[in-house]
Amino acid sequence: MEIRAAREAFTASLISERAYSANTVRGYTVDLTDLEGFAGRRGITDVAGLDLELLRDWLWVASEKQLARATLARRTAAVRGFTAWLVRSEHLELDPALRLRSPKGHRTLPRVLTATGMEGVLARLQNQAESEDPAAIRDLAVIEVLYASALRVSELCGLDVDDLDRERLTLLATGKGDKQRVVPFGVPAAKAIDRYLTAARPALVTEPTPALFLGDRGGRLGTRAVYGLVAGLLEEVPGSGPAGPHTLRHTAATHLLDGGADLRAVQEMLGHASLGTTQIYTHVSTERLKRAYDQAHPRA
Repeated sequence: MEIRAAREAFTASLISERAYSANTVRGYTVDLTDLEGFAGRRGITDVAGLDLELLRDWLWVASEKQLARATLARRTAAVRGFTAWLVRSEHLELDPALRLRSPKGHRTLPRVLTATGMEGVLARLQNQAESEDPAAIRDLAVIEVLYASALRVSELCGLDVDDLDRERLTLLATGKGDKQRVVPFGVPAAKAIDRYLTAARPALVTEPTPALFLGDRGGRLGTRAVYGLVAGLLEEVPGSGPAGPHTLRHTAATHLLDGGADLRAVQEMLGHASLGTTQIYTHVSTERLKRAYDQAHPRA
């Protein structure tokens, strides 16, 4: 079987059988397309030519390009899943990636805004919303919900109006693998949502749609637009590091733990399958405590 045909069948199975997220499928497709090109340059176009040496060489070339460790780890996961599928589908007898090692990821602490910094962002949005511009009112609601509920940007953009429970102050988020969870939000976010639904959404909508947040053209708000919004806001906030919507998710989780929230409750709110993923925020809280101690304690 040709590598290209096998790759296309494999990625299709990730959606239909494994319910992988669109982002994961997109990443795996990029990785395996790169592998296909690498193998092709060596005269290998059939899956029968995939062996451990080829796969190791492919990863080595990627590491020499100084790709991030997380990218290398994803490439390893992609090719492992691919070759395992080839064996299950009886296109290969033996799995050439069984002995392929995944590089250990170097986990860095995420960027987190201070409570004062976050208040400044929201105050700026509130001032802009006073103009009664529908887009400004929407932007305030978007950031309030992102921070209040620690959502992924894809979860926020996927929200429908019916996913809101305005009496209980909860929303139904659909996360990775189409897993759903109920997430709370606070009174400020509720007020921003109510104002948006009353004063902004009717002005933005162009045709019937279940989507909660709408873009400037009336369709469902896209992730790229949210990235642009957050990046613009964080340009004016002190600190270095990523400036996307995930920074607000990191910030919300860290502030919850700083305020005494239970780690498992935060795990459930974030939709993490593993508690270990959530524990990164305990390290952030510890680092913040150390910095405060060093700055304030007379015997630090």
